Amino acid sequence: MPTIATASPPQHPTFGEAFRFWLKLGFISFGGPAGQIAIMHEELVERRRWISEGRFLQALNFCMQLPGPEAQQLAIYAGWLLHGGIVAGGLFVLPSAVILWALSYAYVTFGAWPVAAGVLAVLKLAVLAIVAAAAVRIGKKVVKNEIMAGMAIASFMLLIMHKLSFPIIIFGTGLIGFLGSRWWPRKFIVLGKESADEPDRSSAAHEKTPDRVGMASFGRVARIILIGGLLWWVPVLAVGMWLGWKEMLFQEGLFFSKAAVVTFGGAYAVLPYVAQEAVWDFGWLAPGQMFDGLGLAETPPGPLIMVLQFVGFVGAWQHPGGLAPLTAATLGALLTT
Repeated sequence: MPTIATASPPQHPTFGEAFRFWLKLGFISFGGPAGQIAIMHEELVERRRWISEGRFLQALNFCMQLPGPEAQQLAIYAGWLLHGGIVAGGLFVLPSAVILWALSYAYVTFGAWPVAAGVLAVLKLAVLAIVAAAAVRIGKKVVKNEIMAGMAIASFMLLIMHKLSFPIIIFGTGLIGFLGSRWWPRKFIVLGKESADEPDRSSAAHEKTPDRVGMASFGRVARIILIGGLLWWVPVLAVGMWLGWKEMLFQEGLFFSKAAVVTFGGAYAVLPYVAQEAVWDFGWLAPGQMFDGLGLAETPPGPLIMVLQFVGFVGAWQHPGGLAPLTAATLGALLTT
């Protein structure tokens, strides 16, 4: 780990400096959430010292408890500390959105071309290996005893064999975990024990980095919630008023919105839900197309959950409606991050 001098910390970055960093991060954020978080830690904490080690780790722990991609949320929080969370969050996914638009268009245009079909066939195998490896890696971290193993098996059976809705499983298991933590904590409070007694390794120089903001005022929090709500729901409602409340694009908007609030556990945990809704329930994509989308979503930088942009684009393309593919892809990019 690089050594940081104990000299006085640098000045608070200008908006231009912060803007250039977030734009750069959007183009280099490969490697999934682990790689993206590592890049932000190295740049924001160790190299530039814009954010203290303690605040960075506190924000990371908080973001990991929320639905959605934790790296994206961490970028939004760090941007909020510096100059603007909307700018940071938008630039974090903008390169990925543009690249995935282009890949989705190439897919629906040249997907039947033999060379493209061969490439996608190989990508499917790679995606299967990546998802399987992620499942094993996550399973080793969270399945600590027979109770956790039983809940994992029961959730799998309800999801795959009985087609139970993913949000129901999420909230049901969350309720079981809440009750179990109160009545049987020895079996249910099993995460984080390994690091509970470890000393804080953050350097003193990191902690000398000043925190840029204190407690946010109620007015600022209210404005942020209002702006975020408008950015979220205005596109959805506009599409509904434009094309009709029963049209596919509005239904996609509702689906993307629902996905945004139940994507606990990262992208790999929510992929079965995406497949269940987009393939089996709505019929927007064929099963093979879902794997194609996952392969393409692994290609650009940014969070893997951007695969929902592919779902929106290809699904709307196969149900033509003028600007429908572009609108659906836009909704996917906005609502899933």
